[in-house]
Amino acid sequence: MQLQQLGTPLTLLLLILFFGVTFLITLSIGRKQENADHYMTAGNRVGFGISAASMTATWIWASSLYASATSGYTYGVSGPIHYGLWGALMILFIYPFGRRIRSLAPRAHTLAEILHVRHGRSSQLILAGSNILGSLLSLTSNFIAGGALIAMLSPLSFSTGILLIATGVLLYTLWSGIRASILTDFLQVCAMLGAVVVIVPVIFFAAGGPAIFETGAINLSAQQQSFFSSEAFLNQGAPYIAAVLAYAIGNQTIAQRLFAVREDKIKQTFVTATVGYGATVIGVGMLGVLALYLGVEPMDGDVNNLVPQLAATYLNVGILCLFFIMVIGSMASTADSDLSALSSIMMTDVYGRNIARPGQAKPRVMLLIGRLTMILATGTAVYIASNRLNILELLVLVGAIWGALVFPVIASFYWNRVSNTAFSAAVLTALAVFFPVRFGWIALSGPVAILTDLLAVIGVGVIAGLMAFGFFGLRVGIAAAVVVAMAVLPFGMGFLHLYPVLTASLLAYAISTVLCVGISLTTTERFDFARIAEETGRFDKSPAQS
Repeated sequence: MQLQQLGTPLTLLLLILFFGVTFLITLSIGRKQENADHYMTAGNRVGFGISAASMTATWIWASSLYASATSGYTYGVSGPIHYGLWGALMILFIYPFGRRIRSLAPRAHTLAEILHVRHGRSSQLILAGSNILGSLLSLTSNFIAGGALIAMLSPLSFSTGILLIATGVLLYTLWSGIRASILTDFLQVCAMLGAVVVIVPVIFFAAGGPAIFETGAINLSAQQQSFFSSEAFLNQGAPYIAAVLAYAIGNQTIAQRLFAVREDKIKQTFVTATVGYGATVIGVGMLGVLALYLGVEPMDGDVNNLVPQLAATYLNVGILCLFFIMVIGSMASTADSDLSALSSIMMTDVYGRNIARPGQAKPRVMLLIGRLTMILATGTAVYIASNRLNILELLVLVGAIWGALVFPVIASFYWNRVSNTAFSAAVLTALAVFFPVRFGWIALSGPVAILTDLLAVIGVGVIAGLMAFGFFGLRVGIAAAVVVAMAVLPFGMGFLHLYPVLTASLLAYAISTVLCVGISLTTTERFDFARIAEETGRFDKSPAQS
């Protein structure tokens, strides 16, 4: 079928309208009395509706929509569920950790800032460095999604699309940081949810309706037709469970909203975001399943093209404009969050805590650093995005890298024996093992395979234990870790190393946990958690407009 296109004038008009309206909204935020703390945390007073929408919009990347569809196209009917369901549940699982962190550091700006008090400079910079890498790759993946969309739906090139998207996002985010990001997220998530309700059913019925499942079944393998596909779970679901738990801990965009929302609204915010994310991402992921049933081949062999390709095939111009706004909105909501997160890290963790003398950080310099960071990050992400990397692989890779941080970071907020040495050694060693396994530089065979299988089983137990610990406490967490690890042991040995992506992620969890616990048990140091609230706080004493 012929692809429907919007044409260059209409595409530019939609972009100008979207980013123009977004920019006008941010103008409602006053700049006469700028405040560096409000630029990073919005004064810690954001209410439920805005914060829930912002958390949902931030978690729903445009790249998430594309990646969910890719998962559906690759693994069949269970693919979007293994992507969207686990991603949604992880929002819920991190809620208790969020409350603990906020209670310890009610006026903090970043997680790394807390680690500076908890452990010192090296641990802070390790976490800040991983946050920068992750946010930069997140920004890149969203620019790729935007560039692919514009290239598919208009005569404009992929590179031109990236530049247009990057310029639009930078335009309004530069203005007021996290305040602009949160304020615009509310409208963007409303547009996304409304569009999903309309667009997915329209494409489904335009493509043939329920009859597709009979005529197209021949295009699916037995695994792709099963809701309980082991291939989908081991290649997509299991690595993603490990990855998204790490996202919640390692991603500053989530932490920034945690510090921005009113403390008594944290629970409602996380629960609402769980439902909103799951419904939206699984719904769009079904477009990938639909493409599989229809026997659609991704244009140019690029699976990133699947969603816009289906939209361009089955939607008329009016609804195609709605689809275009939906994807641009989801992309912009996460990209502006990444820029805000990057600016906060550079303002707080690099300048505020390591360059300026204690208590002498200058708010105007901080604001300048924050804005320069956004410009530099945008330019870097545009350059990387021009290589058109696979979005799904990029997301799983980032999450897996953060997996090395999850246990040491969480333990640092609960256990007073975790030392700077334990934190740093655990994270760096886990990363040193993760990369060779993830990229196949080490052959997983013979004794190496036995060792990696054993550690991977421990990694499974660690993830289960952390999830249980957050809601039910230490004893239940340890019991869950032991029970799950023992249950997986007979099946995992001789088997898990056959899936190197999953194995690498689990190794990161296992090694960081074993080392962090082992080294911490040898120390006699005891940390006073009350110091965190005392030593994290305001940089800027000037009044600010809310």
